[in-house]
Parts: sequence; C-alpha cells; structure tokens
Amino acid sequence: MARKPDAHASAHAQEHGEKTATARPFAALPLAATVLTGTVALYIALVAFGNITDYGTNRAFVQHVLAMDTTFRDPDLMWRSITSPVLQDTAYLAIIAWETVAAAVLVAATVIGASALRAGRGQAGRGRSMATVGLLMVLVLFGAGFIAIGGEWFAMWQSKSWNGLEAALRNFLLAGVALVVLHLPREAE
Repeated sequence: MARKPDAHASAHAQEHGEKTATARPFAALPLAATVLTGTVALYIALVAFGNITDYGTNRAFVQHVLAMDTTFRDPDLMWRSITSPVLQDTAYLAIIAWETVAAAVLVAATVIGASALRAGRGQAGRGRSMATVGLLMVLVLFGAGFIAIGGEWFAMWQSKSWNGLEAALRNFLLAGVALVVLHLPREAE
C-alpha cells in the first residue's frame, strides 16, 4: 500500500507548484495493461500485414490444414476435409479480415489507454472495453479457430509439415495474460 503524504508536505508542495503523490498516482497495472495491449496490437497487426502482403505463404498453410492432406488420412476423419479452393480461400480471407479488425480495435484501445495514462486516469472506460473486445477477438481466433477447429476438427496435430498448434498456443497465452492483467482489481484509478 502506498504511503500517503502528510498534510504539511502536501500544503508545501501545493504552495510551490510541486506535484504530490496523490495528485497523479503511479498506475502500474493500467500501464502494464496498456503495454500488453499494445504488444498484442503490434503483433496481430504484423500478422495481418504479413498475410496481406505475402498472401501465398499462409494461404498454403490454410489449404493444407483444411484439406487434411498431411494428416494420418484416417477414413473416419477425412470426411471433414475441405478441398474446395473457393472455400479454402474464403476461410483464409475471413481469418485475415478477423486479424485486421482485431488489430484496429487493439491499436485504438492502446492509443486511448495511453492517453488516459498521460491524463492520470488509468485505463478505465472505453479504452479498457475496447482492449477487452480486441483481446477476446485474438483469443477466439487462436483458441477456437486454430487450436480447436484447426487442431482438433481438421486434425492439424497429426501433421508434421502444417502444424500451427504451438504458435497458436503462444498467441493465445499472450492475449490471455494481457486480458487477465487488464482486469486485475485496482485500488484506485
């Protein structure tokens, strides 16, 4: 718990135009939440940018995962495969669109959070709400999209060549940690 300045020290600081500890408290958790949100924003923005500018690389990844052509090819699972190039491209475009929107939301949340920190308000209100939405979008993409659907439904875990589960888990955990820090209880904002 932070030590409150005594009345004499506060009066002296006010007389001389000095800031006191109570005038603008150090907001460690809002700062951490803003930095983590910005980190995830930068990451997902670079992922979206890479997928747009180097479209073919991860398009091949999505095609192979959906086609299930590098899995054990178990006949009991292969009915799940999607081999239509149109459906594969549609899925990939949906992923890119989701990444792009998540990046935009997280960048906006970071800017709002940083502005609130400079003003001494912590990261409350709209910035925190936007960060929550953006981080949840990243969690849904990598948790539901890549780990659950890609990993289990399309048996990506069976592929030695096109297994993105480790990267998906890393991204899921980064966004999850940021979301937890964002919502840790704070004494004062």
